Amino acid sequence: MSLHSTTLTRRFDIAIFILQLSAFNIKYLFIQSRVSSYCATELCKLVAEEWERSTLNEWSRKWEVVLCNAYERADNVFKDLASVPKSVGSTALVLIVSACQIIAANCGDSRAVLCRGGEAIPLTVDHKLDREDEADRIKSNGGRVLNLGCLRVEGVLSMSRAIGDHDLKQWVISVPEITFKTRSEEDEFLILASDGVWDVLSSEEVVKLARKELRQRRRLVGVNDSPFPPAWYVSKRVVKQAIGAYSDDNISIIVVDLKITRTRRQKML
Repeated sequence: MSLHSTTLTRRFDIAIFILQLSAFNIKYLFIQSRVSSYCATELCKLVAEEWERSTLNEWSRKWEVVLCNAYERADNVFKDLASVPKSVGSTALVLIVSACQIIAANCGDSRAVLCRGGEAIPLTVDHKLDREDEADRIKSNGGRVLNLGCLRVEGVLSMSRAIGDHDLKQWVISVPEITFKTRSEEDEFLILASDGVWDVLSSEEVVKLARKELRQRRRLVGVNDSPFPPAWYVSKRVVKQAIGAYSDDNISIIVVDLKITRTRRQKML
C-alpha cells in the first residue's frame, strides 16, 4: 500500500488520518494544522489505547466503541484547555485498512472515497447542514440552522459535527459516523481530502482524474528515474485541479494506492 499526501492550507481546521493494520503495529499518516495538531498527533494513539483496553469480542462493535471513545477523549481535551478558544475546532477523518476491511470514521466535512473498478464508492457522508437528519438533530436540541449565504449552526459554523467548537457543543457533536466496507480485488485506490477539494469537485470527478493520472504514472514506473511514487503525482494533480476550479478553502489530500501491496505480493509468489 503506497500513500502520499499534499496540503495547501488557507484555513486551519482539519485532521485526516489513515491507519494500516498489521499483526504487530499500527502505522499512520496524518495531515495537521494549527487547531488540529493535537488530533493529528494524538488521535491515532487514542484509538490504539482504546483498542488495547476494550474487552468486546464482536469485531465491528469493538471498532465502533473504540473509535467513538477515542473521538470523545480528543474532544474532551479541547474542552479543558484554557489556551484553546471555545470557538476553535477541527474535522477528523480516520481510515483503518486491513487485509479484508476498510473502516471509516468521520466527524466533519472531510471525505473519503474508494475507487473500485473505476467507480467512486463513498466511505463517508459530509456533516453538512443540508443533511436533513443533521439539521433536524440540531433543531430538536434547540439550535438554529441559519442561511447566511450558506447554512450555519447559529449563524456560525457550516458543519454539524466537529472536535472542539465547544461554544456550539450542544449542537455540534464529536461523535463520528462509522462505516465498514469489505475489500475487493477491484479496489484500486483511496482518496481522503478536505472540503477545499469537495467544494469544487465531485467524488466522481476526483476519482476519474486520479485514476487516469495513476494509470499513466504506473506505466512509467521503472522507465523514468522519478523518486516519487505514482500516488504522489495523483495528489498533486487533484490539488492543481481544485485550485484551477477556484477553491477558496484549505486543500489537503491523501492518496492511497491499494494496488501496490497486491502487485508486490504477486511478484513474490
